[in-house]
Amino acid sequence: MEFDYTTTTTKTFDAAVQSVQDEIAKAGMRVLYVHDVQKTLAEKGFERKPFKIVEFCNAKLANEFLNKDIKIGLCLPCKINVYVKDEPASAKDSAGKQTFISGMRPIILPQFFPHADLGERPKEIDQIIQNIINNAK
Repeated sequence: MEFDYTTTTTKTFDAAVQSVQDEIAKAGMRVLYVHDVQKTLAEKGFERKPFKIVEFCNAKLANEFLNKDIKIGLCLPCKINVYVKDEPASAKDSAGKQTFISGMRPIILPQFFPHADLGERPKEIDQIIQNIINNAK
């Protein structure tokens, strides 16, 4: 079982970040915060290609999971990363970079919380996150 669901996009980095946020809203969830990792690290003298973490949540689903096991809060809110990295020549765009959209797969939650009866919810949310990523690309 894969920990993440990752795809590439032909969109620019900024367009991909905006598209992820738009798709989150369409899925009935709320963007809580967008972390600009590149900017934060640059403030400390570290260079990084564009990288943003989009945090989002659905309060009803979050509450449901927390009622099953409070420690699931360690995995909340959901996050989708949008980042740029170098790729082999066959995958490069004209600038030699590729933009990726990546999210953690909720289907792994039962592995971390085997005693919490999560039912089919992790699969349902996994599909929502994959749809957000696919529609954003």
